[in-house]
Amino acid sequence: EPVEVAEPIMEYIEEKYSKELDDIRERSRSSSKMLINFQSLQPKKGTDFECHCVRERFLTFYQKIATNLQVKTYNTDSVWKTHYKNFEKEFPKLSINSRRDTITVTGSFIDLRRLDKLLQDGETHTTKTHTGSKMLPKNHQLFRSRDSRLSSPPVQNHQKAKEDTCPICLELIKEIDKTTLPRCQHVFCKDCLKTAFDVKPSCPICGIIYGKLKGTQPENGQMDVTILRSSLPGYEMYGTIVIKYHIPSGIQGEEHPNPGTSYEGATRTAYIPDSPEGKKVLKLLQQAFKQKLIFTIGRSSTTGRSNVVTWNDIHHKTHINGGPTNYGYPDPDYLTRVQEELKAKGIY
Repeated sequence: EPVEVAEPIMEYIEEKYSKELDDIRERSRSSSKMLINFQSLQPKKGTDFECHCVRERFLTFYQKIATNLQVKTYNTDSVWKTHYKNFEKEFPKLSINSRRDTITVTGSFIDLRRLDKLLQDGETHTTKTHTGSKMLPKNHQLFRSRDSRLSSPPVQNHQKAKEDTCPICLELIKEIDKTTLPRCQHVFCKDCLKTAFDVKPSCPICGIIYGKLKGTQPENGQMDVTILRSSLPGYEMYGTIVIKYHIPSGIQGEEHPNPGTSYEGATRTAYIPDSPEGKKVLKLLQQAFKQKLIFTIGRSSTTGRSNVVTWNDIHHKTHINGGPTNYGYPDPDYLTRVQEELKAKGIY
C-alpha cells in the first residue's frame, strides 16, 4: 500500500538523509511524487512480508524527521537573488528550493528563525561593495563566523563562549534570561525558547517534547478496552487486549482541512497482547487518545475518499492473524515500533 507524504519533507529527506533512506530501502525500491511505493527488486516467496517491513521502517523514520521540520515559503526578492548561495553555505541543514517566483525552505525551527532574522535585517541595511550597492544584512559577517564575537576567541574561552550563546538568536545569554531545559540540558534565551514553544513544545535542538502535543482528532470519540482469554499469534502465553474506537461524524473545525464541511466518522478495532509490554503500550495509546493524536480528518488511503476520519501515523493491529501484511500477528517488532511512533509525539 502506498504511503502519502508531504512533498517538501520527502525532498528534504532525500537531500539530507540519503544514506539513512538507502538503509531503509534495503532490497526494495521507492519512488516519490506524493505517494511512496514499495517493490522488491528480487521477487520471491516472502516478498510481501519484506516490503511491509521496509514500509514500516520508512514510516517510523519519516515521522521522526517530519515531526521536527517546518516548511516556509518566501518571495524571490533582491536579498534572495543576491545571497542565495551564501544562505545555502550558512545553513547546510536547510533544504532551499526555487520554484518560479517563490522559494520553499525546509528545516528546523532554529535554522528558519536565523534565516528570518537575516532576511529582516537585509531589508533595511545596505553596504557598499566594489561592485556597487548591494543588499546585505547588517550582521553579514555571520556568513563567515556566525558571530563576530566568536570569530577569533582565545582558545581557553571558546567553549564557555559557545555555551553562553543562544543557539536560536546567536546572542550571548544574560544570566537572568537563561533557561535550561531539564531533560536535555540545552540552554536558550527565555524569550527565544518561548517563541519556539509557541510553535511546538519541543527542544529546538534535539526535538525532545516538553508539555503535551495536541492533535486534530475530532471531539466526542470513545476508546473502549476489553480483555479476551484467547491469545494472539506469537503471544500464546497471554490474553488479548481489544481496543474499540468510535469517532462519530460531525462538522470540521478550524484545525481541520475543510472547516465547516461535514466529515464521516469511523469505528475501528485494534488488538494488543495482554503482556507486560502490551499493557504499557495500552497506557501510551490511552494517553495519545486523550491528546487527540490517534485519528485525524483527511483522505482515506484505502478508499481514496476525502473528509473522513483516518489513522494519524500511530499504527495499530486491526487483525488477529495474517502477519504484518494484513495488519495482524505474528509481528515480533510491532510493540517496539509503535512505542517509537508514540515517543516521536512525546508520549513514553
